Amino acid sequence: MNDFWSATRKTARFIKDAALETVWPTRCCLCDAPGFTLCPSCERDLPYLDRWTACPTCGAAFGLIQCTECSPVRLERLNRSRIPFDECSSAVRFTAETGRLVRTFKDQGEQRLALDMARLMHACIHPEWDLDAVAFIPASSSALIRRGFDHGELLARAFCAETGLALVHALDRPDSKDQRALSRAERIRNLTGRFDARPDACRRRSILLIDDVLTTGSTLFDATDALREAGARSVFCLTFARV
Repeated sequence: MNDFWSATRKTARFIKDAALETVWPTRCCLCDAPGFTLCPSCERDLPYLDRWTACPTCGAAFGLIQCTECSPVRLERLNRSRIPFDECSSAVRFTAETGRLVRTFKDQGEQRLALDMARLMHACIHPEWDLDAVAFIPASSSALIRRGFDHGELLARAFCAETGLALVHALDRPDSKDQRALSRAERIRNLTGRFDARPDACRRRSILLIDDVLTTGSTLFDATDALREAGARSVFCLTFARV
């Protein structure tokens, strides 16, 4: 009897998958090759960020010797004297190809790409990072209405499934404008002080904060401030792409 129900479930799953593939065929988001959301060839050619040439603190692609992204001059423009998180890492550099991948995930609804992105991000965790839980940058209510899902939460859930780390809903985010449409100065003003963190999710924990793209750093900076104020012991940041 158990074999019968097991076979029935497998058959039902096959029929469901076949129907979905007919209505919504799987294609590589970069080259349109069938059968993959991100095909092996395109994945191999992505502009991976080399940890051994990147800044050991902020993760900027070419900042190992002298980082322009977390220098005192740059931080002063962000109204900062130091980087608020412990360290940051990213999987790839932001290019036309990786930007298209992110947009396909966020704006065109190809949610299965979260699995590919999370897998590539997993390889970027530094072995010395002592992590207790994963948090994410929550979407604004306007983004939720527009997209129909919280891309940050989906990416974090895929990452936790990949790594076995616990997911915590540590941050609340009031409404704010879409960062992509803003200048550097406007990005800073848009999010400064706009995150609230939950002490019960943060207290005495070492948290890995996940986001899809790091541009100016203002989002991660202010989210890190909130996590630390709520009692986080340490905060490490991880993004899929780095501008």
